[in-house]
Amino acid sequence: MRGDERYQDGMFSYVSLEQRVPEDHPLRAVRKLTDKVLESLSGELDKLYADSGRPSIAPEYILRALLLQVFYSVRSERLLVEQIDYNLLFRWFVGLGMDDTVWNHAVFSKNRDRLLTSEVAQQFFAEVNRQAKRFMSDEHFTVDGTLIQAWASQKNFRSKDGSDDGDGTNFHGQKRSNKTHASSTDPDARLYKKSYGKELKLSYLGHALAENRNGLIAAAMVTHADGYAERDAALLMLDQKQKGCSRRITVGADKAYDTKDFVTTARELNVTAHVTKNAKGRRSNLDRRTTRHPGYAISLSRRWLVEKSFGWLK
Repeated sequence: MRGDERYQDGMFSYVSLEQRVPEDHPLRAVRKLTDKVLESLSGELDKLYADSGRPSIAPEYILRALLLQVFYSVRSERLLVEQIDYNLLFRWFVGLGMDDTVWNHAVFSKNRDRLLTSEVAQQFFAEVNRQAKRFMSDEHFTVDGTLIQAWASQKNFRSKDGSDDGDGTNFHGQKRSNKTHASSTDPDARLYKKSYGKELKLSYLGHALAENRNGLIAAAMVTHADGYAERDAALLMLDQKQKGCSRRITVGADKAYDTKDFVTTARELNVTAHVTKNAKGRRSNLDRRTTRHPGYAISLSRRWLVEKSFGWLK
């Protein structure tokens, strides 16, 4: 028989948030790991705040909320805060109660900046890596970069000397470059295109160093978008990975990394560059000293693992 449609007039609920989340939900394991990591960072988090004054948003709430933004591809912090308000799963994961007031998105962004510009974010990532160490290779890695489109409009990419005419909506026929123009809403964004034939977009470059066993990210960073950033960021991450380590490691990469500077500097860092050879109209910087070993072919065959992380994040 047909059921009755009832009005949603209930005022009280006798089911807790904990009971509403299924026992086999993937976020349960993530929450357990996150709580363990945040507990170990409690002392470092205390150093970021004064002993007196008005209480801010708990840093544990912010870090858990940012994880949700990545997991569910929430496109903005305004929308993230909105979803935390009405999504019971999000409330449970962040740590808010059923009736707790959700923060203003601007306040959330301001408090988030305090965390991400400190060393706590890197320490959080490093502690998660330590927890996952048994799943990760410590010898063989792959590095790559990806284009991250900035949330900035082309019409706000205006001349630095203020000589642009109009409201910026019609820029046809103008010669615009990063040297002469800058975004008024996101000054750090740069005009960049990933490959020939593609349109220029205001962007950043994201870089990841993934291990070759399961494709887990071992290091990551974001830089300005330019033609040297991928190789420079890769060397910085490799240098950090090799600090205090005497064992030689390998790093796979695409042909954009087949340059003399990258290969030479990698060797100085005790890293063997397993780079795809770029011999189109030029001579590759790799020779048989590297390519004759079976490990070279294995590194290239595992290079696709880093793309999984980029695809998932996007």
